[in-house]
Amino acid sequence: MAEMNIKQIIDRLNAEFTGDTRKLVFWYDDNGEFVEDMQNVDLDNAKVYFLQPDNQFATKLFLERQDTTTNYLIYAPFPKPDVRDNHLEDTLLYSKRFFADRASLLSVDLGIDEKYKPIIEKHIKFFANKERTQRFYDLEIENFNEENIITGLLSAICRTRTCSFEEVIRVMLTDGELADNKFLSEVDKYGLLDDFWKLCEQHFGYTDVKPTLEKLVVTMFVTYTAKYIGGELPKPWKVFLSYKAGNIIAFMDNLMNNILYRGRYDELSAHVASGLNVQKAFSDYSPDDLVNCDTFLAVDQTLTKWIVKRLLAEDVGATLDSLTIPQICEKRSKMHFGEKTGGCYQMLDSAYQIIQAGNYRCPDSFKEILRQYQEKDFRLDYEYRRFYSAYDQLEETAAFEPLRDLVENIYTNEYLETLLPKWNAAIQEPDAFMALPLQRDFYARNLKNAKERTVVIISDAMRYEVGKELFRRMQDDPKCTAKLEVQLSVLPSYTRLGMAALLPHAELTMTDDFKVLIDGMPCDNLAEREAVLHKYSKDSTCVQFDNIKSLKVAELRSIFTGKQVVYVYHNQIDARGDKPNTEDEVFVACQEAIAEITDLIRRISTSANTYRFIVTADHGFIYKRDKIAESDKIEGIKGKTSFINRRFVVAQEPVARDGIASMEMSKVLRNDDTKWVSYPISDDVFKVAGGGQNYVHGGSSPQEMLVPVLGLKMERGHMETRSAGIALVSMVRKITNKITILDFIQSEPISDVVKAASYRLFFISDDNERISNENSCIADSREQDAAKRIFRMKFQFKDKKYDKDKQYFFVIYDDATGLEVFRHPVIMDMAFADDYGFGF
Repeated sequence: MAEMNIKQIIDRLNAEFTGDTRKLVFWYDDNGEFVEDMQNVDLDNAKVYFLQPDNQFATKLFLERQDTTTNYLIYAPFPKPDVRDNHLEDTLLYSKRFFADRASLLSVDLGIDEKYKPIIEKHIKFFANKERTQRFYDLEIENFNEENIITGLLSAICRTRTCSFEEVIRVMLTDGELADNKFLSEVDKYGLLDDFWKLCEQHFGYTDVKPTLEKLVVTMFVTYTAKYIGGELPKPWKVFLSYKAGNIIAFMDNLMNNILYRGRYDELSAHVASGLNVQKAFSDYSPDDLVNCDTFLAVDQTLTKWIVKRLLAEDVGATLDSLTIPQICEKRSKMHFGEKTGGCYQMLDSAYQIIQAGNYRCPDSFKEILRQYQEKDFRLDYEYRRFYSAYDQLEETAAFEPLRDLVENIYTNEYLETLLPKWNAAIQEPDAFMALPLQRDFYARNLKNAKERTVVIISDAMRYEVGKELFRRMQDDPKCTAKLEVQLSVLPSYTRLGMAALLPHAELTMTDDFKVLIDGMPCDNLAEREAVLHKYSKDSTCVQFDNIKSLKVAELRSIFTGKQVVYVYHNQIDARGDKPNTEDEVFVACQEAIAEITDLIRRISTSANTYRFIVTADHGFIYKRDKIAESDKIEGIKGKTSFINRRFVVAQEPVARDGIASMEMSKVLRNDDTKWVSYPISDDVFKVAGGGQNYVHGGSSPQEMLVPVLGLKMERGHMETRSAGIALVSMVRKITNKITILDFIQSEPISDVVKAASYRLFFISDDNERISNENSCIADSREQDAAKRIFRMKFQFKDKKYDKDKQYFFVIYDDATGLEVFRHPVIMDMAFADDYGFGF
């Protein structure tokens, strides 16, 4: 880096006189700054000749006639005379000039052409600070012109890592305030404010009599909006419209999609939206005109209001821009504000699916009911769960309460009230219990003749639709073979009997005091169940999920080593749903159950050399959000010798009332039990003390009795992982230097599920000619702080003519697969304008 000190000057002068050829070097010290120092200077291979304004001719005679062999530094403590007045001008042509003022020294050191020296001189105050000057050097600008120098100074002020005006603006907007911006104050301090606004006009088409950073931002948002909105902009907005929309769109896309800056984009968007009163302005627009616009959150607020209105009218055929309501929800969820609005759109999509099922029809025969439920009816339970999972996450629900009421009415009064009576009529068919595999035959069918170690995960209350979601998730893993079946649970469908049915047994009985026995053995707790399992499989064990979920690898492996069958009891859904104070969290528990089971299977398969898994449940459940009305509670059920639950009664006699069906326990247990199980034919409940109001099970319904049997075969040594990705941090739109430095960020740290990845990065033309060097990158950082995962790479471009009107691309290839994973368009602008005004 250039510094103005006499020692460095002497060193540089000595360097000028190396070699055997005679050399003359002229130094015009314009202000005579070094006249005293030069009196005592001795050069290694040259003499110092002091030039005076009036001895030019004598000097010429001396140098060209009298001493033609000695090297001379001709030092002149005054400015170089004009060509017409300089008798030494022709001597200068075959000699060399030396510069020692700070501006000249910088220009020479950086390779800046002398014609641009006035720009350095104008802003010499900037270079008074060593650290600030070093930042300018670190930009490694290759081809200097007026625009590059000014942009470099601005870049150094804003501490960007590349010489880029887009990066300057990005830093100002993301790391500073719009009013009293600290960077803009520095720009003004070093006399660059006019140049800054001039570049704003050149790059973004922004011009104003009294320009401000805030109005520049408004210009960007308005221009970006104009590109994606249908119809004309509001009249007051048109004054902000820029004629350089392409540059603004590229900049805004980078800002809103970059993982580091998207939060600041949202803040700026909200600020501009407030200033422009966007909500009111958009109220006059047709929703069709807004569906592609992603500039303001107000767009989503307008669209969701329209969707709610159409759904409340049960207009499921409504479209916007030829998109159905589910397509709109999917599209908007994937757009910028999807991170904030995705839950709302999920809720609306689920509401649509339920409303579309209005006027629900159910078959009569048991087989057809089973077929229709497994093919499509289960989705209503699934969508109802998704609806409330999303609804409960909303900060404000008032606007959606009428929609919630409609969803609740259709799900309860049109779906359940139609399906359950049909189910309970059909289940009385003589061959109903032969239509599906039975839960009590689970062990004999799946484990009795198993050749390899099998882990059975029994998730309490995992109903069919939840198991279906787990199945879909496991299907997405290419190294997992998944198969989903369904089995018919016991009746009553409650934990004690369901858990017993899943164990091996010759005889399943319920005593007169309603204890459940297997081959005469109790099976209520873990130890008792393990004793039963040992009777049929000596190399077996039973464990609680909570006891193994956090074990170290060696501890986990020790549980499975030498075992043939392992029963894992998982209780997330029922534990939450069975408590009055947490029953409304049961749908959250369903999602957590899926995640926990997925993670457990992954850990066991990779750490315990076990690859066959079966996931099933003891029973399912019915959940409705609205509290059960008193009219839906069946009263007057008494009896000291009866087992009374909200959804069933077991007694020596059937309950003979309207709305209640009964079945012999002997049919369920395949024995000579004389007791009866009675249950509501709808979703009504028996009135009993305690317990929750919304979450129930034990009765007869597809939701309670159809439980999943998910068979999984994991590939040996496989863990479901994803590669760490990399993304651009730098705002690169135009390449102006033959050497360009870009910043990247590793998207997430390396972990158990995020593996290191290797990438190749380079630039290509539109006909796939490689125009730069190739960089290799290994994304293997474990740093949790995103800022510490940022790295730089240098790209050297070919010496060739580039067409500014053609398309070029920056590309990233996955080294392992050879596939392109990222492509970003750039403009190659290597031709620089020399005229003042940055070439426009």
